[in-house]
Amino acid sequence: MTENTNGYGPGEQPEPTAALRALDRLVGSWKVTGGAEGTVRYEWMDGGFFLLQHVELTQYGQQIKGLEVIGHLHPFGEPVGADVVSRFYDALGNTFDYAYELDGDTLWIWAGAKGSPAYYRGTFAADGRSVTGEWTYPGGGGYESTMTRI
Repeated sequence: MTENTNGYGPGEQPEPTAALRALDRLVGSWKVTGGAEGTVRYEWMDGGFFLLQHVELTQYGQQIKGLEVIGHLHPFGEPVGADVVSRFYDALGNTFDYAYELDGDTLWIWAGAKGSPAYYRGTFAADGRSVTGEWTYPGGGGYESTMTRI
């Protein structure tokens, strides 16, 4: 007999959480302006448990190309994690972890764990066609950033 290690009871079908599905507002292509310039594109992976972000930006004169996978952690044999988190993989071999939350029209992205002192806070326009905010870093650094739907 095999032990069930997926974190769900017999016959239970997993469903994406409301916190993850809230990020559906990001799906599509966006022009990014401000401290980083270029485009990003969000799409759901089959099943709806992971949101993929394709990134092509220039920041501080450096090209940034990569893929971010956003969802809940679900390690083998363990329950699904509570926070919506991500890992970004770039073309230079770097990986960066983030945590996401959408609270009403406010999008939070923390560098590292939720509550980190390095974060983005942006607000969706009433028509949903733009998100305007700012990255804040410890010690007072950061930059403004706007995404406009294309």
